[in-house]
Amino acid sequence: MVDIEELKSKYLNLEFARLDFVVDAEKSAIVARVSGETRPEFIDPAHPEFEVFPAYIASLSSGRHLPINFPSLGGIPVDGGKAVTSIKPVPAGVSLDGRTHLHDIYDKSGRSGRMIFLVSRMKIYDAAENLLALADSRMVIRERSDA
Repeated sequence: MVDIEELKSKYLNLEFARLDFVVDAEKSAIVARVSGETRPEFIDPAHPEFEVFPAYIASLSSGRHLPINFPSLGGIPVDGGKAVTSIKPVPAGVSLDGRTHLHDIYDKSGRSGRMIFLVSRMKIYDAAENLLALADSRMVIRERSDA
């Protein structure tokens, strides 16, 4: 059985990935429009207060979901959902920095057995080191009975 507290003590809040990127305004606006958004600050790149659509932010990833030395927990990981917390408007067309760490590790038991949840959090900063947004990505692993 996986020791959740041991995993937390070894891996929580340690940055394991970094990504520099520039969000394309038109791509963000397309995602906003097809998602049904109507506010011009999300769908019109020419709007003076245009900002990146939160659902687009949720799609950003450093390519790595866990620290390089994170142990195998067995089972098949599945996507447990995404969430974005906007702190300040995220501008398009400028250099941004995403820094990812494990934010939380927890378990739940249900009819199918124990499930382990791993929450990776990307903090998105602008060039002046202002924190703009948090993008959480949950991975769920059903623990194998022989683990």
